[in-house]
Amino acid sequence: MRKTTVAIDDELVARVRILLGTSSIRETIDSALREVERREARRREIRALIDMDGLDLSDPAVMSKSWRY
Repeated sequence: MRKTTVAIDDELVARVRILLGTSSIRETIDSALREVERREARRREIRALIDMDGLDLSDPAVMSKSWRY
């Protein structure tokens, strides 16, 4: 971890702090960065589902053994 000096939009941080429910600038920035990581992971997972990448869901032999309701 390192310390750095940056110019930050105080109004933006205040709005994001409310959205994230954080109590400090550092917590807000850390939470916002983690949220960007989570969003990208979700985007990749959705893309894998859309493309059926690495999934057996398009394999008739596998799906014939799946639960049916």
